[in-house]
Amino acid sequence: MPMQYVAVIEKEPDSAFGVWFPDVEGCFSAGDTVEDAVANAATALRQHVEAMESAGRRVPPARSIDDVLHDADVAAAIEVGAVLFAVPLLADAGRTVRINISLDKALVDRIDSAAAARGLTRSAFLAQAAREKMGG
Repeated sequence: MPMQYVAVIEKEPDSAFGVWFPDVEGCFSAGDTVEDAVANAATALRQHVEAMESAGRRVPPARSIDDVLHDADVAAAIEVGAVLFAVPLLADAGRTVRINISLDKALVDRIDSAAAARGLTRSAFLAQAAREKMGG
């Protein structure tokens, strides 16, 4: 069973539904509907964790919902209507395979720029793009 992180979903008037993770600083997501926000949260969590790992940073452990409820920011958000939900970390299986592909040089340059802007390696960026294109 994948590790589950607690997420907070909240909505300000005239805005989309926002999602943040008390245990994963800097990881945010949003959606126009609750369903979109929840779906986008799983993708955001996976991408954020992959970026952290690519940068050699430690991924924080997921706390239990009871522990998260004691967080002052979470308690304040709940007081104004936020809701908590669990998001599974759907990470790679851990087995990587080296491949050799040929791409246009200009495309590789664009891939490298996009990867760098997201804090990812070329390989992590291409794997993420493939997962998104295939729906998971």
